[in-house]
Amino acid sequence: MMGVANLVATLVVTASLVTEAVVAQSTADILNQLQANGVNITLLNSTSTPTPRSQNGCSLLSYALVKLFPTKTLISSESGFANWTESFWSQQQEEVTPQSIFKPANPIDVSSAVLLAELFSCPFAVKSGGHAAFSGASNIQGGLSIDLGALDSISLSKDQTVASAGAGNVWVDVYDYLEPYGLSVIGGRVSTIGLGGLTTGGGISFFSQEYGWACDNVVNYELVLASGLIIDVNQSSYPDLYWALRGGGNNFGIVTRFDLSTHVQGSLWSGSLIYLSTYSDQAIDAFYNYGINAASDPKSAVIMNWAYTQGQFLAVADLEYANATINPPIFQNFTAISAYENTLEVRTLPEVTAMFQESNPDGLRESYWTATFAFTKEMITYCVETFETEVVRAANATGYLPALVLQVISTDMTTQMQKNGGNALGLSPSDGNLLLLNLSFMWEDIADDNLILNILGTITSKTIAYAKANGLYNEYLYMNYASQYQAVIPSYGTTNFNKLKSVSAKYDPFQVFQKLQPGYFKLSTAAPNTTYPA
Repeated sequence: MMGVANLVATLVVTASLVTEAVVAQSTADILNQLQANGVNITLLNSTSTPTPRSQNGCSLLSYALVKLFPTKTLISSESGFANWTESFWSQQQEEVTPQSIFKPANPIDVSSAVLLAELFSCPFAVKSGGHAAFSGASNIQGGLSIDLGALDSISLSKDQTVASAGAGNVWVDVYDYLEPYGLSVIGGRVSTIGLGGLTTGGGISFFSQEYGWACDNVVNYELVLASGLIIDVNQSSYPDLYWALRGGGNNFGIVTRFDLSTHVQGSLWSGSLIYLSTYSDQAIDAFYNYGINAASDPKSAVIMNWAYTQGQFLAVADLEYANATINPPIFQNFTAISAYENTLEVRTLPEVTAMFQESNPDGLRESYWTATFAFTKEMITYCVETFETEVVRAANATGYLPALVLQVISTDMTTQMQKNGGNALGLSPSDGNLLLLNLSFMWEDIADDNLILNILGTITSKTIAYAKANGLYNEYLYMNYASQYQAVIPSYGTTNFNKLKSVSAKYDPFQVFQKLQPGYFKLSTAAPNTTYPA
């Protein structure tokens, strides 16, 4: 059996043959931590595993994972591999084919996977729920995809104030677990969205006026660092890292468990009011009046949509009220409009998220784009008019379902964002009520990509230009709604951007999560892709 010293030397030579070193952490340190994790590193003896030098580091890593974790690793020759790549929300993510897939059973496995990716200089991605729209966000071509799905434990503290949930859960799992206790947490609004991406990107909830966003209600993160260490991150233990994780995305480590503040929660008054296009102006008025009065009733939430389907425009008001009060007064401007369809009724939170899942089906091509503006009626109207002008250019695209989604970031929400040391998003009550734009487009055929992406970019550019010209622009970009053509982290403001980079340098000195985990939104002034199709 090869000694550790000889193994270190062999791996150093192997790495030099494979690729230029991406990570500066020493091989000895990596191997020592792997041993501490209980990994039998002697199985990495390259002299007993004949591997052609022409193979890259990810091929070597794949071979090593099969030897070390045979029941937790999928490679392309296995039947489950194709099924896994089809598990993502968007077609764009499904089209990505990793070299291997690793399914850790616990945080130590996650630590080992990161260390091995460093050892073989293999880029990796991490999947929680897989609900991002664009290619490479949580899957990686030719690299290692780490699927956290088996980290699905859920528990409740003895005093019932904290729910601990593994990062492999989707939100309905947590809601179902807590419902018998009459409790819930601040989380996603679509049942199958994962905890990981939504929470580290901010996380708007039905209850955000009263409690803030999901990231504002995490009391502790269990985090795997690039060093392989597993730490608990909270306001007392690592306050700078705790702040950074609240909106900073996947730039600091891999969160394996979220400890979330609970609140008392029963059924909701919830549903949709669908209006024909003749009532669009009244819907704009109702949404504007709601926005300027939202703070008067923090139990309310509204998602206002304008959609184009089967050659016609519709306005859709999704209304949620945080208890079973029927037709609360805050919604009276919406209910006074003649609706083509009314689905409002009392529902449980899991039922509401299932309803939202129906309007977010898997398997289509998807693209999200975002922007933030001052909340004025003129800005709302311009967004709607621009959407209606541009979307018809792709009227003949197969399975085309474009939507303009508008929400209020109220001062109630931004006030809640200041608790527990604040978050990294750069929003303040002094900004006033804000209008959050989300362009949410679905379609079926890759042949329509360039036209539809051009439409999305055009709407975004026009609305931003209008806002800047009229003093209504706010630079903030909501990560969970941003496209691959948008630079999210710099939009948090120069001070927060620089602070996030400083926290990254402190806890990830070799920049593993910038260099080896290239997907999604990094600590860079550039967008993942720089130019949308002309």
